[in-house]
Amino acid sequence: MTMTSFKRHCRGGLALCLVLAATPGLAGCATTLPIPSNLPPFDEAAYTAEHPYYLEFCALSEIQKIPGYGADIRGGVGGHSTIYLNGVCRTGDGYPEVTVCPNDPASNGVGLSVNSHFANANWVAIPGRDFFYHGDLKPGQPLTRAVYDATKAHAKQLGFYDSIRFHDVVFHDMPRDYSRDAFKYEVSIATDYAITYGRDRYCARVPVSKDQMARITDYLNALNRPYRDGKAEYEWSVLTDNCIHVAHNALSAIGFWPLWATHRFILIAAFDFPVPKNEFVNIMHRANDMPLQDLMTVWNDRPARKALLTGEQLSTREGALATFEPVVQQNAMYRTDLQLIFYDEPMFGPYEGRYRKIVRQQRYTDPQADRQYFEALYSSIERQRRPLDWWLQTHPSLANEPDFPSFYARFYEQIDRRAAVLANPVDRHAGAAPRTQG
Repeated sequence: MTMTSFKRHCRGGLALCLVLAATPGLAGCATTLPIPSNLPPFDEAAYTAEHPYYLEFCALSEIQKIPGYGADIRGGVGGHSTIYLNGVCRTGDGYPEVTVCPNDPASNGVGLSVNSHFANANWVAIPGRDFFYHGDLKPGQPLTRAVYDATKAHAKQLGFYDSIRFHDVVFHDMPRDYSRDAFKYEVSIATDYAITYGRDRYCARVPVSKDQMARITDYLNALNRPYRDGKAEYEWSVLTDNCIHVAHNALSAIGFWPLWATHRFILIAAFDFPVPKNEFVNIMHRANDMPLQDLMTVWNDRPARKALLTGEQLSTREGALATFEPVVQQNAMYRTDLQLIFYDEPMFGPYEGRYRKIVRQQRYTDPQADRQYFEALYSSIERQRRPLDWWLQTHPSLANEPDFPSFYARFYEQIDRRAAVLANPVDRHAGAAPRTQG
């Protein structure tokens, strides 16, 4: 059966992108660049052994379901995004709530998705990396109608939406032979769970400490609390409150970068709206390319300065890697020639160039190359280290900065700690220094 197509959220502002692209001097959309096809397989077990706690942001392509079976689901080339938290478990009484797993973090995780369908939640939580990304599909297995239906039945058995109320508009065109409960799983597959059934994935991983992951989960639980208590109803907005705001601000909770304010005045938000593929590039750039060898650049980066002074890790560090996965190719349910756009400045926009750098340079995708890069970087920083007095004498303005001596000490403490982690595998799980107030 076929029904009116659903626009899948979160789309990342494609409509506005096209409007602004037609306005000279404002903005434009870069051409779509595909997932690289020549990368070696990624060793998940080895990575998780070194980094049991990590946040993985995934920019997801458009979705184009083949008409004729179930809901006719199609989405624009702005795409969707999700986050996956390794070392985190779903808890609570059925309503989505997450916590750091008490045991064996390396083998546990939960995926989070924001969707405009939800009325009493900002996000839902799907336990298990495999089911979140791959549903019930085995490696190399084709996606058939039978597997598709079995995956929905499995999700329904797990009860992901038992406590989630969808907006009434979602059911306006529901076929008669669907119940509302079953229809939730039909319109959500390949967006909230079993992602690669219908979408390509462009993912950026950020390793974190156990303490940082606890702060991330605290932030996420607080987002859902007003809707769980019935004090508010969630209303998704492409410009002012969508899936990328959630991921971005989860990282801001650990000092990775500044908060991205939600519910801003619409004309302000229109010139700074979130796009999934842009955010993938932003995370990879922030996590890999801060010029740590230039102490003054780090000092002048206010989020980095604050992170150091409060005991957080620097945003740029080893282990922040990109991974990619295409939609299931043997696919009876979805089209597999998919796109995902950038939103970029027309003349000097950085996103396309940075993306090409990520897929071409091994250090962004290969753990060994990443390790070698940061070993060399930390060694270079230590060789070029100048005493504190030299900085105060050669930069007179720093004499009026009471935080600089603490910043200086904590910067080199962290560089030394990260270098020691790379040199001593036993210490690889070392996190940030104890957090201080300030």
